[in-house]
Amino acid sequence: MSIDKLSESGGVMVTRLDELLNWARMSSLWPMSFGIACCAIEMMGSMASTYDLDRFGVFPRPSPRQSDVIIIAGTVTFKMAERIKRLYEQMPEPRYVISMGSCSNCGGPYWEHGYHVVKGVDRVIPVDVYVQGCPPRPEALIGAILELQKKIAGESLINS
Repeated sequence: MSIDKLSESGGVMVTRLDELLNWARMSSLWPMSFGIACCAIEMMGSMASTYDLDRFGVFPRPSPRQSDVIIIAGTVTFKMAERIKRLYEQMPEPRYVISMGSCSNCGGPYWEHGYHVVKGVDRVIPVDVYVQGCPPRPEALIGAILELQKKIAGESLINS
């Protein structure tokens, strides 16, 4: 029912504040585009016209101060880990993290012999959703966005 018809009929909509705020947050996720390696190509593909993450309310932002999600897509080195942590700390609360691909999840093919590779971005910042694959398909990132939306829908203001 449109708002015009609702006001004409004198109807009233009642909802909880938690549900309203969670609906607004999950319907407008603004990820900071942070592609480090080959997974970034798949992340860019998921935002292009074929998969169109805009229809889910996902619109990439260039600044951490305008973002509420960071998608770590690629190999995280110890040198890059400091910058990732700094960018994460600059994001406003509530903030969420999606780890995309084997390299950011657990070090990928470099974990055993790569002294310079972090064995998972969760050792640097807390991760909310993991996307498997090397590199993961755009459909996997869309699935992660949907999982994150489910997580946000279940949050409560009391826990914040």
